[in-house]
Amino acid sequence: MSMDRKINEECAVLGINLLNDEAVGLTYNGLLTLQHRGQEGAGIAVVSEGNIICKKDTGLVSEVFAKENLGSFPPSRTAIGHARYSTTGGASRENVGPFVTEYLTGRIATAHNGNITNASDLREMLEGLGLRFKSTSDSDVVASLLAYRIVKEKDTMRGIEKAVSELEGAFSLCIATADGHLFAVRDVCGFRPLCLGKSKNGIIVASESCALEACGFEFLRDVEPGEIVVIQNGNIVNSVRSSKERKKDAGLCIFEYVYFARPDSVIDGLSVYEARINMGAILAEEHPTDADIVCGVPDSGLDAAIGYAFASGLPLVNGFVKNRYIGRSFIYPTQDMRLSAVRLKLNPLRASIEGKRLVLVDDSIVRGTTSEKIVKSLKDAGAKEVHLRISSPPFVYVCRYGTDIDSMENLIANRMSVDGISRKLGADSLGYISIDGLKRSCSKCCLSFCSACFTGESE
Repeated sequence: MSMDRKINEECAVLGINLLNDEAVGLTYNGLLTLQHRGQEGAGIAVVSEGNIICKKDTGLVSEVFAKENLGSFPPSRTAIGHARYSTTGGASRENVGPFVTEYLTGRIATAHNGNITNASDLREMLEGLGLRFKSTSDSDVVASLLAYRIVKEKDTMRGIEKAVSELEGAFSLCIATADGHLFAVRDVCGFRPLCLGKSKNGIIVASESCALEACGFEFLRDVEPGEIVVIQNGNIVNSVRSSKERKKDAGLCIFEYVYFARPDSVIDGLSVYEARINMGAILAEEHPTDADIVCGVPDSGLDAAIGYAFASGLPLVNGFVKNRYIGRSFIYPTQDMRLSAVRLKLNPLRASIEGKRLVLVDDSIVRGTTSEKIVKSLKDAGAKEVHLRISSPPFVYVCRYGTDIDSMENLIANRMSVDGISRKLGADSLGYISIDGLKRSCSKCCLSFCSACFTGESE
C-alpha cells in the first residue's frame, strides 16, 4: 500500500578513533542513537591489524547486529558505521554502507550521507578506467573515486582532497584507512550535518550530536563546510579546507531542524528542539484561530505544538495514543484495515478532544494521504473542528540533495492551493509557516540554508 510517508533523507554516518579497543561497541551504540536517519540497512567496518572487516545488511541496527554478530568483530580502535535510507539505489544489501574499497597500496572504508548529483558522470568516467561496481548506490561511486585518486596522487590526504573537489551535491563522509586513520569530510555548502566529539579515550564523528552524548563523548564542534578533518591515535592531527567555491547562498538543509534530526541534537550552533519550539510560536503568530486546545502529531509535531500552545495561550493536550510496538513488517490483511492503517499507530484520545475545537500541529504534508486520515480520525472521535498547522512551508519542488521527494506529481502542494488542500484533507482551516517565519525560527544557526524544496532555489 502506498502510504503518505514522511520525507526521508539518506543515512547516518559515524566514525570513532580511540586509544583503546572499544570502537566496535561504541559504533553500535552510536548507530542505535542515529537510527531515525535510516532504517533500511546498517553496517560497521572496523580496522584491525592492517585489515578492514565490514559487516552489513538490510534491516534495523539491532537486527543486523545481533549479539553474536557484533561479538564476531575483532578488537578495534578505529571503526565507522552507517545507517541507510535509500534515495539513490534500491534497498538491497549491496547498497548499504560502509563500502570497503581495495586498491594497489591499501584499502579504505567509506560511509556517506547525502546525494551526489554528478554520480552518473563519475561512474561513467571510472568505468572507462576499468573500475567495476557491485551496487547502484552513489556511495559506491564516492568510495571508488576516493580509492582511485589516492592511487593517482600516491598520498591518502592529497587523494581525498582531489576526490572531494570532484564531487557535486550533498555529502558528509567518514573514511577509515587500513592504517587506522579516520577522516571526516563535509561538502563545501554544508548541506548535511557532521560534528566532532571528544573523550579521554579518543574522537568521535557523527551526523548528529545526540550520538556523541549517548556514547559518552563531549561535543567539540561541527565539521565546517568544505573541511577535511584527520584523526589518528585518538586525536585530531590535521584539518584542511577545500579551495572549491561554495555555491551562492547554499547551505544546511533547513529540514534538518523541521524533521530529520532528533530534538536533543545541536546542529551548527542551534538546538533542534529550540528551533521547533520557535516554529510553533511563529505559526501561532502567522495563523491564529479560535480554538479550545492544541495537540501535536506524534512524534514530529509535538515540539512545534508546544511552541504554538505557549504563544497562543491555548492548553496543550495529548491528542493521540501511539502504538510503539508495531514494527516495519506489520501486515495489514484486509483492504479495510489498509485504508484505516493510521489508527493502528495513532489512535485519537477521545477524552481529550471530544467536543473541542482543536489546533493540530504537524511538521509537513507530503502527499496528503496520512494527513487526511488523521483529520478524519479526530472528527470521528468527536472533535468539533480541526485546524491544521504545519511547521514547514508547502513542499512544491523535488530535492536534488538527498531526500526522497522524487516527483512533483507526488506533492499535493504542487497540484493544489492551500484552500484546496484544506478541503481535500477535511480540515476546517490550514496554515503553513512562511519561508521567512521558518528562517526566523532557525536564525541562531551559524550557516545559511537550503530550502530548495519550498522555493525551487537554494537559499
